Amino acid sequence: MYVNFGGFVPISTVDWRGRAACTVFLRGCPARCFYCHNAALQGGEDLRDTGEVIAMIRGSRTVAGAVVFSGGEPTLQGPALIHLAAAARTMGLSVGLHTNGMFPRVIENLLRERLVDMVALDVKTTWERYDDLLGVAAVGAVEQSLALCRRAKAEGSLETCEIVVTLFRGREGDLASIAEAACGLALVLQQGVAEGFDPLTRQELEAAAAPLGRKVRIRTREDGEVGYDPEQELFR
Repeated sequence: MYVNFGGFVPISTVDWRGRAACTVFLRGCPARCFYCHNAALQGGEDLRDTGEVIAMIRGSRTVAGAVVFSGGEPTLQGPALIHLAAAARTMGLSVGLHTNGMFPRVIENLLRERLVDMVALDVKTTWERYDDLLGVAAVGAVEQSLALCRRAKAEGSLETCEIVVTLFRGREGDLASIAEAACGLALVLQQGVAEGFDPLTRQELEAAAAPLGRKVRIRTREDGEVGYDPEQELFR
């Protein structure tokens, strides 16, 4: 079996909070978000035998207790992703997934087979604006993926699920409806960074989060990741 390979990081402490993980990047993504930080992986081709990628993962076991699959959009390559996740499981590794949620059937299969422990699901905007932002019909699929993750988390078959929102200046008003959709799941606010945009500061992201009345995690270039609780201000 072959996989369209995007890259490999032997050890990362940022792709899964609190865990040392190796990260596998898979190429290809149907969305074209203007702020994508891995735009080079949206297309292109580098076909590798999955055995080669499994060997990379195995080689990181001395320092990493987990593997994260990212992209691109890793669920675009469903059969290869499931094969790699199953191989990681046999090594005793925890498995994480960064996804835009556009392929809910793949997520459903991973959850059903107990092949994933952590899902970081990007929810990019309000449902009404979704398809315009991504440039493809995606909203129904993402809503389905969110429902699958929420159910798995509630049932205890998914250890960790966080909803990641990349927030840009002028779109702070979108946050309330996104947070409502993410009710019951961890919420991460990520500073939107793109050419021509003035990024929100950590303090401005805190102000946007305050009316939600819930804990969130905030990520910025300047301060890294911090926890925010409207009742206690910052927490670590």
